[in-house]
Amino acid sequence: MLKYALVLFVAVLITGGLFAVYVMREGEVVTPAGQGIVEIDNESFEAFPLPDYAASHVSDAYKSYFIEVEPGIKIHVLEIGTGHPVYLQHGNPTSGFLYRKVAAELPKDQVRLIMPTMVGLGFSSKVAVSAHTLDNHLRWMNSVLDTLDLKDIVYVGQDWGGPVGMGALARSPDRLAGVVALNTGFRAPEAAFDLSRVHALAKTPLVGELMLEVFVSVFDRLGEVQGDPASIPPDIAELYGRPVTESGNAKAPLALMRMVADGPDHPSSPALREIEAYVAGLDVPAEIVWGMNDPIIGQGLDVMRGQFPNAPVLETGAGHFLQEEVPEEIAAAIMRVVAQVQAGQPETAPPQAFDDTVIEGPISMDGA
Repeated sequence: MLKYALVLFVAVLITGGLFAVYVMREGEVVTPAGQGIVEIDNESFEAFPLPDYAASHVSDAYKSYFIEVEPGIKIHVLEIGTGHPVYLQHGNPTSGFLYRKVAAELPKDQVRLIMPTMVGLGFSSKVAVSAHTLDNHLRWMNSVLDTLDLKDIVYVGQDWGGPVGMGALARSPDRLAGVVALNTGFRAPEAAFDLSRVHALAKTPLVGELMLEVFVSVFDRLGEVQGDPASIPPDIAELYGRPVTESGNAKAPLALMRMVADGPDHPSSPALREIEAYVAGLDVPAEIVWGMNDPIIGQGLDVMRGQFPNAPVLETGAGHFLQEEVPEEIAAAIMRVVAQVQAGQPETAPPQAFDDTVIEGPISMDGA
């Protein structure tokens, strides 16, 4: 009997070890394939016909295409409209589709909206965990901006889309002309901290994999960080999650959480310090639209005010993914900044405030 128990114990250990190795795997590069060609400004790009579950959320006027930023690494871009270029960068774990409601509120005959998806998410290429570094993401996204050769950009960023987008622009600084900042951060941490309790757990090897890849789907929990949980219904969670989970490499959401700097010595901190310095030197029209019911970055508003001291601030009752809750307000801010850029004038819109905000358990934010 003891022999059988020992054999069973060893079998359990081996099985558990193999399972741990499997869930902690690096993940391989997955390169998506398009079909056909999209012509933009006399340049040809690989078209990507959207699957039905994604196409149903945008109009036929959208262009969907890939930009190959290095061999095997393609960034999926959604684009609509003509006119002044507006670069809208999402964060973790969503995609360029996060801005679809904002786009619906904007005059497409006046603005050209470019919505790229970060590597690892949406329909963009998937990469190994070790490839998810802030330097890599900045280089990849900068290649998109350079390939499209955008000028006088009005930039909109949220979550990781803040430092990734701003860092990409910092590498081509003459392209930026205006900013709309949404629940993000551009400051490098000066001391050890955790962005949230979930981030603290996620950075622990194996614990993070079990928490976010085995027991819980991060995409099914997106509503929990919203002012209105119903603002991300199941079909929208599927819109963000399905391209990742069906790709064969769903490592990006956890890898991007671990990419958040938790102190001055974190691998992301040197790039964040460069981004912070770039932001400190900006003199462009800017506005801030903030979701005050964001339990992750909600308390970061004062930091953002300090970085754009002259920017009007609109406080809203939205949560982390405020594009899903207050698209009209974001669109209005974009158009005000576009008008200021085109007029060559400083920002003049008065600050506004949302007075009935209830914040439950916000976490102090010093970084991205």
